[in-house]
Amino acid sequence: MKVLVVGGGGREHTIVWKLSQSPKISKLYCAPGNGGISGLAECVPIKAMDMDEIVKFSKENKVDMVVVAPDDPLAAGLVDKLTEAGVRAFGPVKAAAIIEGSKAFSKDLMKKYNIPTAGYMVFDNCTEALQYLDTCSAPIVVKADGLALGKGVIIAKTIQEAREAVKGMMNDKIFGEAGSRVVIEEFIQGPEVSILAFTDGKTIVPMVSSQDHKRVFDNDQGPNTGGMGTFSPSPLYDKKLNDYCMKEIFTPTVEAMNKEGRKFKGVLYFGLMITKDGPKVLEYNARFGDPETQVVLPRLKTDLLVIFEAIIDERLCDIHIKWDDNSAVCVIAASGGYPRKYSTGLEISGIDNAEANGETIVFHSGTSCKDGKYYTAGGRVLGVTAVESTMDKAIEKAYAGIEKIQFEGMHYRKDIGRK
Repeated sequence: MKVLVVGGGGREHTIVWKLSQSPKISKLYCAPGNGGISGLAECVPIKAMDMDEIVKFSKENKVDMVVVAPDDPLAAGLVDKLTEAGVRAFGPVKAAAIIEGSKAFSKDLMKKYNIPTAGYMVFDNCTEALQYLDTCSAPIVVKADGLALGKGVIIAKTIQEAREAVKGMMNDKIFGEAGSRVVIEEFIQGPEVSILAFTDGKTIVPMVSSQDHKRVFDNDQGPNTGGMGTFSPSPLYDKKLNDYCMKEIFTPTVEAMNKEGRKFKGVLYFGLMITKDGPKVLEYNARFGDPETQVVLPRLKTDLLVIFEAIIDERLCDIHIKWDDNSAVCVIAASGGYPRKYSTGLEISGIDNAEANGETIVFHSGTSCKDGKYYTAGGRVLGVTAVESTMDKAIEKAYAGIEKIQFEGMHYRKDIGRK
């Protein structure tokens, strides 16, 4: 089979890496890909949002399956376009991807179908949002309704901070049109757990659990990022919690989408907070999370392509998905200044040393490759993943790996997995 993966980050590198292990695949493409992906697949210079060109390339090259990995093209309807053109595509259609594309939609869905989540209000008028804040107490959460590269959530410690966040999103457009509507949400507390799940709209199969570190600095300090590291499994997520989530959150979400006429087929991500009142949904994603994918897929024993085919054909119930019992840790190497302003084009050294003897797997998030050398091309540059028999061993190996990598301004958290 010929398979095209759409996207160019660490998530896509991990998906390509896993798909490259399938004996059913004869040719792998990635659009646009990155420096690391180029070693496993033919990178095609088509941007993820250039949907007409992706359809054209898929038709001309007789691609058997297109895996749409990032949020933007999913929300824009790339799977619909491919399907209409007669190309098999993995991922939710536009009507289903709205579960991530609009936080207001997802909150209203949870409220309507009694899926546990934090209390909230939605505003598309800045003055009304500010007036509402005058009736609230801090801390409080302000969220841009639309997609904002994982950065559209501000936890305000004071009402004044919340007011500035609302004005920044709605008036100053710091997140573009994503902030034209905002969700103001009650602040809830507890550890966070990420659960990715395969679903064909009828059957839902949760993957192994993981936990993500969103803040840029150690001890959860500094601004939110797209994710500075992650580990799997979560020690908090036991069978009792899984059974509760299946009954109260996972299955009800799939059923709710069906009742709304928005059948979801693909990977559904549940961002959960384990509060004193039980787990509550913080957010949904309509695709693999990044960097959660970098610790979840290395533990997958089943052929990923076989799972994708079963989901497209709505026969996921026929597949027995197997996982190994090891622990995995991923530490992100970021550009100096990230998540704010940063430089690109800086030469990276030490990747081969980190991967020597299979010690770690280095997934490229923001790199380019020229004349056999790697250069930085994004804020999150690399994810160094280690898989070991225990969490402590995985942490030790991941950090031993990342210490062998260097580029100017590189920084990373020192406490991934240690919470």
